[in-house]
Amino acid sequence: MGIKIALAGNPNSGKTTLFNELTGSRQYVGNWPGVTVEKKEGKLKAAEYKDVVIQDLPGIYSLSPYTLEEVVSRTYLVTEKPDAIINIVDGTNIERNLYLTTQLLELNIPMVIALNMMDLVRKNGDKIDVKALSEALGCEVVELSALKGEGTDSLIKKAVTLAKTNNISGRSSALTGEVKTAIESIEEILKGQADEKFLRWNAIKAFERDEKAVAALNLSADKKSKIEEIIKEAETNLDDDSESIITNERYNYITDITAKTVKKGRAKGELSVSDKIDRVVTNRILGLPIFAAIMFFIYAIAMGGWSISFGTRATDFANDVIFGEWVPGFFDTILGFLHVEEGTVLYGLIQDGIVAGVGAVLGFVPQMLVLFFLLSILEDVGYMARVAFVMDRIFRQFGLSGKSFIPCLVATGCGVPGVMASRTIENERDRKMTIMTTTFMPCGAKLPIIGLIAGAIFGGSPLIAASAYFIGIGSIILSGIILKKFKAFAGMPAPFVMELPAYHIPSWVGVLRATWERGWSFIKRAGSVIVVASVIIWFLSAFGIVNGKFGLVDNLFEDETLITDEYVTELADKMNIEEDEVNPMDASLLAGIGNTFSFVFRPLGFGNWKPAVATVTGLVAKENVVGTFGVLYNYDDEAEELEENGDQIWDRVAADYTPIAAFAFMIFNLLCAPCFAAIGAIKREMNNAKWTWAAIGYMTGWAYVLALIVYNVGGLIVGEVAFGIGTIVGFIALGALLYLIFRKGYVAGEEDKNLNAVSAHA
Repeated sequence: MGIKIALAGNPNSGKTTLFNELTGSRQYVGNWPGVTVEKKEGKLKAAEYKDVVIQDLPGIYSLSPYTLEEVVSRTYLVTEKPDAIINIVDGTNIERNLYLTTQLLELNIPMVIALNMMDLVRKNGDKIDVKALSEALGCEVVELSALKGEGTDSLIKKAVTLAKTNNISGRSSALTGEVKTAIESIEEILKGQADEKFLRWNAIKAFERDEKAVAALNLSADKKSKIEEIIKEAETNLDDDSESIITNERYNYITDITAKTVKKGRAKGELSVSDKIDRVVTNRILGLPIFAAIMFFIYAIAMGGWSISFGTRATDFANDVIFGEWVPGFFDTILGFLHVEEGTVLYGLIQDGIVAGVGAVLGFVPQMLVLFFLLSILEDVGYMARVAFVMDRIFRQFGLSGKSFIPCLVATGCGVPGVMASRTIENERDRKMTIMTTTFMPCGAKLPIIGLIAGAIFGGSPLIAASAYFIGIGSIILSGIILKKFKAFAGMPAPFVMELPAYHIPSWVGVLRATWERGWSFIKRAGSVIVVASVIIWFLSAFGIVNGKFGLVDNLFEDETLITDEYVTELADKMNIEEDEVNPMDASLLAGIGNTFSFVFRPLGFGNWKPAVATVTGLVAKENVVGTFGVLYNYDDEAEELEENGDQIWDRVAADYTPIAAFAFMIFNLLCAPCFAAIGAIKREMNNAKWTWAAIGYMTGWAYVLALIVYNVGGLIVGEVAFGIGTIVGFIALGALLYLIFRKGYVAGEEDKNLNAVSAHA
């Protein structure tokens, strides 16, 4: 039977870096049974430890049942009983990290402490007496730099040895005096009732009145009464509540240990390099402009039209050469060998459907990889944690907690884990509001939409690409203002506490791994969902009914007996286009379907059936928006005699939209209801059909109103839209929006304030 080792530690302690270093590519990700918190497991990559499995537990600050991550971690440790624990501790913030260590020691599971970031400790001039620390804790301590791979061999060797020998001797205790006596008395009561191994841990949890732990013990009323007497006596004598008593004991213990083992290299009050940088990047005035400038620069490199845009150059090559020449040429060769001629159904399915649809999406992969790479660097160096701190100041001004920004950051990769991350918000009202707004952020699947509009309409302007990010943030902030004025969301936001890790040079292996994982997830979707969608879109766009005859519309349009002047006039009127603009695809099944609801989007400036269809297919997966355009704009046009490459599609897209209409199209598709997968996550997190539909309705309504205002009011300002009914409606919508923002709104009563206070305390 293999050895199970649990990896436990605070968020930002370097736990993920260590996990990746220990397991390499031999890891897999799933969900914990019954919940959607991510579950990472992996086998040690060293050949001599092939039977050792590392379980990466969620980052936690304690084993109290306040967050789902803490519940998941402690349930695993108590029920699964791993053979050993590796407790990773950030050496630059050792006092805070040891709080979890004191609780892990009480589980009586063999444990080794990985004292991480020791390279930064030495760089700061600090000294930690590892031997003295090990003796004080009664536990093995190993110096480590997970980022540089230093100390990992020694760490895993000691962890495996402890797991095999089950050595837990010499453990020290954080409890002293009367508290220790009270805990020992509770242990006597619990003997025979609780697992002997976890007797001390259960006694402490009973003393803290931990409802989940006490319920699991199934105690008799008599034993509960005796334990309560012990607790009340201690509370009376120590003049504090039981939970605070234990917390004080732990921190007194930690203070005593660190005073003896940690020597700070800096004089008291002297700032570290990280602190000096933070004085600038988290400055009350400069913090937000610096963040905006950094995001603009990143989008300029990844997606802008400038000479520094590596992403755009690579995307141009992917669109024009790879998916414009090489891939179609390759399939032309294969189909020619199989004697499949151009104009046949199979040829159209492969070239005009799959290759055009999937190619239009995959063509943006280079831009996405560059963007993911740059964002991963920001995360790894520690800057994104500062962004959450900066945004907390702003969010709190508008009734949102800084915790709401964490799901937003996660959602920039994918909306599904972004929605799931909202469960760390204890306040129920804040959590629901975060779920309803998190997917406003442009996720990886929306990046091709941004790239298409910025590239085809605005010459690859980084301003357009960066604006998508800030439109998402702005929508979240404005939504916070509006929703907080309603009774369902009123009240003070929950407090926000977050560890700010020291700045450090990024782990290039970790950065590349994160980039690849995000990129590969996108590519896999293109190889599954997008293929199926492209086939369906191609079929509906290739076949149609002309004057009562069903078939390929290209072939039907070659029959002069079917394409009469009357038919062309009728079709042009139906599609709301000029007669000379009619082409075979306008007679397709898809055009007929799209035309039935395209009027809904006419006030937004894109009432043609093509963008209407693309918008609806985007509900399945946002990548489908560009994939649908790839199919619909890849038609033959002998009059224009354009080459079949990426530029052909971009030129045709540009010809169909004015800049303000294209911008409104981008806004609507970025902010409206997310893909089906994200909607499913919203349903799971809300656990209520009414709230799920409310979230979907709010997002779609917000997107529609904002796009309506942008097209009509913005179009009037820039001279693209003439004054008329549309602009009047646009100004009315703008007025209604301003009213909702500035109205007084609901004022929380005492009952609501108490509810928020309880939620915040939890």
